[in-house]
Amino acid sequence: MTTDTDRPMLAAIAVAGRGRRKRGFWQKALERFLTYLEKRETRWNLRELSDDQLRDIGMTRAEARTEVNKSWFWG
Repeated sequence: MTTDTDRPMLAAIAVAGRGRRKRGFWQKALERFLTYLEKRETRWNLRELSDDQLRDIGMTRAEARTEVNKSWFWG
């Protein structure tokens, strides 16, 4: 549900890492953690939407509930 333009922190990491050929362990871990936080926030926001708002983005209440209840580990 997010795009690369929605990830200012990841973009800053990418810019800071230019010139390096290989990303380090900590940079990869940070990127994954930031992605997790973005997904969590997006899912929490999805939980707050009304049925009309969900319909506007092409989701049903059941689909939103399924997305919100996804495991943090699997995505």
